[in-house]
Amino acid sequence: MTERGQNAIERTAHQFTVGPSHLRWENDVLTIQIDERVPLLGTKVQGSIKVFPEQLFNHVVALDDHQKHRWGPIAPSARVEVAFSEPNLQWHGSAYFDSNEGDEAISKPFSEWDWSRAHLKDGSTAVIYDVRQKNGNERIIASKFNPDGTIESFTPPERVRLRKTGWRIQRNMRSEKMGSNANIELLNTFEDTPFYARSMLKSQLLGEEVISMHETLNVKRLESNIVQFMLPWRMPRNPTKIF
Repeated sequence: MTERGQNAIERTAHQFTVGPSHLRWENDVLTIQIDERVPLLGTKVQGSIKVFPEQLFNHVVALDDHQKHRWGPIAPSARVEVAFSEPNLQWHGSAYFDSNEGDEAISKPFSEWDWSRAHLKDGSTAVIYDVRQKNGNERIIASKFNPDGTIESFTPPERVRLRKTGWRIQRNMRSEKMGSNANIELLNTFEDTPFYARSMLKSQLLGEEVISMHETLNVKRLESNIVQFMLPWRMPRNPTKIF
């Protein structure tokens, strides 16, 4: 991924182009065509990702008190097919596709958040957004997206503290209790950075044992000078007309 300027971006009704890569909707299938290079090493990253939604949703909710940051799941449950030539990589499986947008930097209103999504036995997807703002207010979104296109809110379980990441970020998860304990098992951590972590967890939700994808964002860490210095080495920047 590369941060690119306004002159490298183009959008039509069915396609969004960023530099040499693009996303395209065609016959209710989203095709993501990637043509990038690895930072520093310069090796190619080329291939396609196809997302086949099981149900599309037009649902957007605010994440902050002033409604300047919004989130919406486009396809909470989907299939995905990945085919890369550089590196040689092919696989398929289940997928989730959503959208985040904001009118200001995320560092302005937020302190941290934990997010999770889990597929349930009835084919629905449960999402919990556990947001803490710098003004001390919390916003907790707990929604179940059903295969028939309906949406149900539910009462989220209590927040449970998980063990910290390798970079010492505190993770939290909303999980129901089994007996006297909220039994949460950390299965894998896919990303462990100074300000962000993505993990796979086993927990209890809506009376079921579920496997959840989980993320934690620590905004204070993101704002730190050393992280800001490190970011361009992970995500190169095209300085021309950056928003």
